[in-house]
Amino acid sequence: MAPLNDPEFGFCRDCLTAQASAGRRCQQCGSPRLLRHPELYRLSIAHVDCDAFYASVEKRDNPELRNKPVIIGGGKRGVVSTACYVARIHGVKSAMPMFKALEACPHAVVISPNMEKYVRVGREIRQMMRDLTPQVEPLSIDEAFLDLSGTQRLHHDPPVRVMAQFSNRVEKEMGLSVSVGLSYCKFLAKIASDFDKPRGFSVIGEAETPRFLSDKPVTMIWGVGKVFAATLERDGIRTIGQLQTMELGALMAAYGTMGQRLYQLSRGIDTRRVEPDGESKSVSAETTFNEDIGTLEELVPILRSLSEKVSRRLKAADIAGRTVVLKLKSRDFKLKTRNRQLADPTQLADRIFRTGLALLEKEIDGTRFRLIGIGVSDLSDDGRADPLDLVDVQATKRAVAETAIDKLRGKFGNNAVETGYTFGKIRQRTRPVPDEID
Repeated sequence: MAPLNDPEFGFCRDCLTAQASAGRRCQQCGSPRLLRHPELYRLSIAHVDCDAFYASVEKRDNPELRNKPVIIGGGKRGVVSTACYVARIHGVKSAMPMFKALEACPHAVVISPNMEKYVRVGREIRQMMRDLTPQVEPLSIDEAFLDLSGTQRLHHDPPVRVMAQFSNRVEKEMGLSVSVGLSYCKFLAKIASDFDKPRGFSVIGEAETPRFLSDKPVTMIWGVGKVFAATLERDGIRTIGQLQTMELGALMAAYGTMGQRLYQLSRGIDTRRVEPDGESKSVSAETTFNEDIGTLEELVPILRSLSEKVSRRLKAADIAGRTVVLKLKSRDFKLKTRNRQLADPTQLADRIFRTGLALLEKEIDGTRFRLIGIGVSDLSDDGRADPLDLVDVQATKRAVAETAIDKLRGKFGNNAVETGYTFGKIRQRTRPVPDEID
């Protein structure tokens, strides 16, 4: 049997058996999912991305959907939050307008997002990550970086085998699959996790990086979006290999601080550390309307409902926010954001709503909107949140009433109690967009 640390032969991702030869299938279980790489046992930065997460959770919870195309989203004016791989074969993509998605895949099953469930499942998977290392940096509900440097003594295994065990554990215990990228830095680990999805596990080593990147498009570099890519295209730069031939001074002269990033990342230089303290900076919820609306009568019930969603998320996470942020998108897709800082952090729906309402009233000028969102930023723990207001007695009474409502909803469900702002007013008007934790 080959020694555990022999990268020439590697090991099987399914049964973890070390391989004694360069065969195509595992000598123990026959699986073709073998991992081999010259730097296999020296790399320790991982990026984990759950595969088609929202859709996969729904398929797991409803086996009848297993072989069907599933789209998470909804409403004729909405967009696709995510789509399963069956739907993607038909051309459905995230952020695609729903009507286009249904044109591409008319037989798809469309499911409205259930963010509370997805967050709950995401937290369970994240805890599994933290069982491996405290160095976990969440990027979203379903993806994170891990730094497993120095954990071999703890796990009695190199990071690559630890991550293979983690992948298998998620499948066995959660009924979901993840894709893993492993490298020596965050930039390349994230690139690697996109290969061979779903259930992928890809490795990019340091020695191969310049050659690996040379023929890749510049859009693979973190921070190069469509607009900046068009600028580079006008300058005749299409591939990362072209950037590798350019001097730092020339790139910075042409593109400022972004030029330094282009120089470094094109050469695989990424000194960013995995930051476990990269906590949420904001919590928000938003809704796209089925038809454009623009009056307070129409918008207030929706604003109240969204404020309650944000409040539930804050209370569940034991955090509060000091700045309330209102988001509006007009029919021509122009985005407005307005914010107001509070004297104290809050997690109360009533306070979020009333602050948001004051901001909204200033924007009512006949403009019709296709989206509204409300959220809070400047997050902290809830220890200093919502002190009793000795001046505004009514605010204190509303806070007490909200606590009573929360208890009823906790016992009987979120729809057990509705306020007069929302009762019977918004069910057919909106399509919820997944709540954001940024």
